Amino acid sequence: MKHRAVNRRSVVIGLGATAGVAAVGGITLTAQADNTGGTDTKGASVNELLVFDQDDFTEKTESIADASGTEHSVTYRFYKARNYVTNPSDPDHQSLVVSVPVKIDGTAVDASNAPIVLANAVGAYMPTTVAEATGVGQAKLEMTGMGGAMPSGMPPGGTGGGMAGGTGAINGMVNLAKLALVAGYVVVEPGTRGRSLTDSSGSYYGTAPAVIVDLKAAVRYIRANRGRIPGNVERIVSTGTSAGGASSALLGASGDSKIYEPYLREAGAADASDAIFATGAWCPITDLEHADGAYEWNWGTLPTQTTGKTVDQSVSKELRSQFAEYQASLNLRGLKGSRFGKITARNYADYLLEHYLQPSATKYLAALSASERETYLAKNTFITWKNNQAAFTWEGYLAHVAQRKKTQPAFDAFDLSAGENNEFGKGTTKARHFTAYSAKNDTTGLSSKRVDSDIPEKLKLMNPMFHLLEERNPNRSKHWWIRLGTSDTDTALTIAANLAMAVDNLGDDVDHAYYWDKGHATNEDPGDFIKWVAKVTGHKS
Repeated sequence: MKHRAVNRRSVVIGLGATAGVAAVGGITLTAQADNTGGTDTKGASVNELLVFDQDDFTEKTESIADASGTEHSVTYRFYKARNYVTNPSDPDHQSLVVSVPVKIDGTAVDASNAPIVLANAVGAYMPTTVAEATGVGQAKLEMTGMGGAMPSGMPPGGTGGGMAGGTGAINGMVNLAKLALVAGYVVVEPGTRGRSLTDSSGSYYGTAPAVIVDLKAAVRYIRANRGRIPGNVERIVSTGTSAGGASSALLGASGDSKIYEPYLREAGAADASDAIFATGAWCPITDLEHADGAYEWNWGTLPTQTTGKTVDQSVSKELRSQFAEYQASLNLRGLKGSRFGKITARNYADYLLEHYLQPSATKYLAALSASERETYLAKNTFITWKNNQAAFTWEGYLAHVAQRKKTQPAFDAFDLSAGENNEFGKGTTKARHFTAYSAKNDTTGLSSKRVDSDIPEKLKLMNPMFHLLEERNPNRSKHWWIRLGTSDTDTALTIAANLAMAVDNLGDDVDHAYYWDKGHATNEDPGDFIKWVAKVTGHKS
């Protein structure tokens, strides 16, 4: 199916035989509902319109490798695409597929109480679809029509891959949807609207906050179908990478927040909770209104990959100053187990070195053979290896990374060329500024040098830090898995570290680590994540 915008009173729902009128292809059904998300014109509630048909599946058997590379014969029920809202603006993207394990290597699997892994395929805030999926791990990231630069490490589309809820280059891309299924978990893969989508009038309808509204609606659909969708709806675990990692973190932070209600009602989301149990986020690019300052604090002195030259240091200095002020205002303390109290711009480098970077290098070097380690250290003399521990300075680390990926500003570009500018587009306006600094320094000839009045609310809708530090949402996820590569210059190291501190300081369970010498969209320990899901959910296979 090709994506399209539809009249908001035209409802497309995937109910199999329960609604009585099948659409072309047998994937969706058409009915009528009002815009409140309450009842249809015949008095049926939205939840009645969103009943999951338990009999509408195909049984499939595939050979799927686990995280160690061991192949397993997996028989599962595949429930084809169905819409998770009654009032979609784009039925091809606002739909999900469900995969439920039945047998693994011939042994029956009871998934009735298994964790439910919600594997989003979001990348660069672009649209994703499962409309044509015929099996697990086939969520598709659509990069066509993209405005602005694509973050490095993002696959150019296709099925499954790292963007199917997890990431990483290990003989290709890690597919967490498949890994979760072979582990005996129920897998839900949602499609989502994205920033490149336009309707016939040229209006952008997939920009902020569409992606988080869609993910919340998918969670509500799952919860509203307790007992019909197999698995434990109280043990939903989200996964995502880059913008998908940011979306996963936002979903975890904002469970049941009231600020999304108007959007969810308009879409016709189910009347249910959208809180999730645990969050997996790989290289989350989030906290966008402060990301430019964080990026310059982290990478501002490095030459840019495309030019080989350093950026304007006067701009970099101003943005670094903004970051220092912002960081001080957060009053975040180092993770439990560290010796650090309040983390500011002054001690952040030491905190990163001691808590993340040196341990990451130590783990990497310890896993090498003696000869391999000797060769690596000979090439990287900034590292001191003593008593089986790696040590180095912040300056040595930066010199090792060598180059920054992005130009300046990294996220709210003066010329509105960044993908994030498109993410905050509105109506027929493709891209907008979302920070006062970039609006003031706009180079496109805008008449106003101020951000639009709706931007502050949009930023709240898109930033997990709002829900953790200002709203202090009690219905947030309480378990967090956060990963980042130490050479990932698509974002600042502080973005993930601040997220980890925010949830840790609230008393949540946090597993946060960095992969040594790895760039964007890396996942080096997917097997550990799968085990972590079992541990935090209390699941016994």
